[in-house]
Amino acid sequence: MQGARILYIDDDEGLVRLVTRTLERRGAQVFAAYNGLEGLQKAASDSFDIIVLDHHMPGQNGLDVLIQLRATTPDIPVVFVTGSGESQVAVSALKAGAADYLAKTGDGEFLTLLESSVLQSLENIRLKARKAEAEEETRKTNAQLQAMVERQAILLREVNHRVANSLQLVSSLVQMQANATDSPIAKAVLRDTQQRIRAIGQVHRRLYTSEQVESVEICEYVNSLLEELRASWDSTKIHLKSQMPSAAIMVRTDIAVSLGVIVVELVTNALKYAYPNDEKGEVRVRIDKAADGQIRLEVQDDGRGASSQDLKGTTGLGQKVIRAMAAGLHGTVEVESSERGVTATLQFMPS
Repeated sequence: MQGARILYIDDDEGLVRLVTRTLERRGAQVFAAYNGLEGLQKAASDSFDIIVLDHHMPGQNGLDVLIQLRATTPDIPVVFVTGSGESQVAVSALKAGAADYLAKTGDGEFLTLLESSVLQSLENIRLKARKAEAEEETRKTNAQLQAMVERQAILLREVNHRVANSLQLVSSLVQMQANATDSPIAKAVLRDTQQRIRAIGQVHRRLYTSEQVESVEICEYVNSLLEELRASWDSTKIHLKSQMPSAAIMVRTDIAVSLGVIVVELVTNALKYAYPNDEKGEVRVRIDKAADGQIRLEVQDDGRGASSQDLKGTTGLGQKVIRAMAAGLHGTVEVESSERGVTATLQFMPS
């Protein structure tokens, strides 16, 4: 109670003196007002930690004064004092915003209870102040964390932008090398390499142009890869079609990269081998997500090109790339071949 400023509003001068001596012995400063109007004026012109308010006073009674105090000084706790047996008045005071109420008695119990109530009110004030400080500290910490997250997002976008630009440069160098060679085999190898680079570059382009900086929506991503493949193959003979779910499927960057490379390899295989001798046909790419979260990729053609054994063979860089990327996804690529074409399926659970 040391240093606490207490306004005591009561028309009983004898009781005011007694309460003042009692509370001042505990280190409080007590300021007296002997009617409601004087109490309201002092509360408005000075600063107090607690107000003790008696109900029975000339002019305005305690309830009237309490209502005005709540309107002008809502943060100061008010201990309401009533005559013994005035329970209805006490209930009305609590409803009007009093922090506590006490009944006046003729013995020393009233002073003891008043002292206890004042101490409890002061403790509540301290707790409220500490809570406000903690909330403000939490707000500042959250603001700092949010600013840090935003800075990291900007840095990640910049990194992805630079990576995408670097991969574009590498792709252009590969194209220049392909243009400089007369070997059809070398041109085909370099084209495959360029498509792998573009698949990775697409991921980074999406990351720096999207609000998401750590994940990629794979349906849009795969469709963009198919658009690039359409542009590099004769689309008048072989049609690339895709079937994607309406709901977005978000995956981590590393998963998107592996999936994109696999799509490019499988679709390129179908474009190369499914329809030899300039036959016309269709290559279909389908992605869906099961109820348990597993993602399924299916690349299917209706041609009579490479057999199942050819696609599963251990030779060829493309097949090694497919197996490596599938292993990174903890999945495998299953290939089924029939007279109606080849279907390659990848199924994995994104972690």
